[in-house]
Amino acid sequence: MTLVYQSTRDEKNRVTASQAILQGLATDGGLFTPITYPQVDLDFAKLKDASYQEVAKLVLSAFLDDFSEAELDYCINHAYDSKFDDAAIAPLVKLDGQYNLELFHGATIAFKDMALSILPHLMTTAAKKHGLENKIVILTATSGDTGKAAMAGFADVPGTEIIVFYPKDGVSKVQELQMTTQTGANTHVVAIDGNFDDAQTNVKRMFNDTDLRARLLEHKLQFSSANSMNIGRLVPQIVYYVYAYAQLVKAGEIIAGDKVNFTVPTGNFGNILAAYYAKQIGLPVGKLICASNENNVLTDFFKTHIYDKKRSFKVTSSPSMDILVSSNLERLIFHLSGNSAEKTAALMAALNEHGQYELTDFDAEILELFAADYATEQETAAEIKRVYQASDYIEDPHTAVASAVYQKYLAETGDQRKTVIASTASPYKFPVVAVEAVTGQTGLSDFEALDQLHELSGVALPPAVDGLETAPVRHKTTVAADQMQTAVEDYLGL
Repeated sequence: MTLVYQSTRDEKNRVTASQAILQGLATDGGLFTPITYPQVDLDFAKLKDASYQEVAKLVLSAFLDDFSEAELDYCINHAYDSKFDDAAIAPLVKLDGQYNLELFHGATIAFKDMALSILPHLMTTAAKKHGLENKIVILTATSGDTGKAAMAGFADVPGTEIIVFYPKDGVSKVQELQMTTQTGANTHVVAIDGNFDDAQTNVKRMFNDTDLRARLLEHKLQFSSANSMNIGRLVPQIVYYVYAYAQLVKAGEIIAGDKVNFTVPTGNFGNILAAYYAKQIGLPVGKLICASNENNVLTDFFKTHIYDKKRSFKVTSSPSMDILVSSNLERLIFHLSGNSAEKTAALMAALNEHGQYELTDFDAEILELFAADYATEQETAAEIKRVYQASDYIEDPHTAVASAVYQKYLAETGDQRKTVIASTASPYKFPVVAVEAVTGQTGLSDFEALDQLHELSGVALPPAVDGLETAPVRHKTTVAADQMQTAVEDYLGL
């Protein structure tokens, strides 16, 4: 029986996995979400010796069950190949008191590569499967990493265009240059005068604009999404949690069946939601620890059950988490509400109209799975230094947020279960922050800090940043947030 993906806002809007991937966002504004979970044989006696690609095949064939075996083999083999600089794809590193799951060995040195290296193949395969003749326009907002990873995946892919919006002053210099130097005739990058939430809100509005959708179809174009609103981005992220657990079994750190905690730095809630889905298919999870920076809207939600975006937006050293509207939380709200589209739609309407909602009727067992806290800028810097002194290992600021929050959780609960930190980016993506935290040295440029970081860490400069300083800038457009649709129409000739 084919798995059903339903919109979180309309119980009648149901599609298969390949249809959900092609659409990206449901036309009613909701997110396509599984309403049942597949049966997956998580036999860790076998999985401990499986390659990343083999674990991916097991998980993806269960969740994306209207793709054939040959189609999935094609997508997996073209995604998880020499683009990754480690054969393990997602190596697990044992540090003092924790395990860091390194998700930054792909082409853009951030965890988004784990899913965005396969999404273009899933999407073009789905298009062929459904006889789609329209050009797919990937429209995405980024808080720093999704944009580059998506463009790296979709650059010059036939039948696609990709348009990325990012907050002009809300990403690191390395992140910005990675985007603005991107090659590919079908890639378009636009800075906005605003923050990530402004970009994401306007992207969602364009997806839901029926007049714009009709004009696109007249030109044989249709929107799809590359961020974690697209289930094709989310499902591949489930894989690395299963893989990490298998590696712990292989290393003799746990016995199959032992519960493990995962601490995940998250802004848009997609990465930790993938861990939740891993638990739903049988992964022995203890706690899912949701780690935020000073934009701590998720921390407050888990502690009070009130989601309130009416607060000051803070630009931090972990910009990919500088988010006040966590889109993927809508999927968890849907599950917390007993898979009720009616309840979820009402809560999302309240968020849109009043800037907040309160969850009063929910599945307490699901909520009990989560713990949440946040790290200040000072705590994040201190954690980078602590980990370096303890383990001679340098974390990027997002990973350090998770690491610091885990230390708080440990002190509060005494929970001694093995804990995996989702290490979401290379420190080479945020060299100034990393070097300042370790050495106290200030005033360095990003490229001066890259050299210092190499000396401190002993880790080779990744190709993703090597030569970035001299690469030609191809994308120079900046627009006001309310002019984003005009920019899209100009690019597409509407």
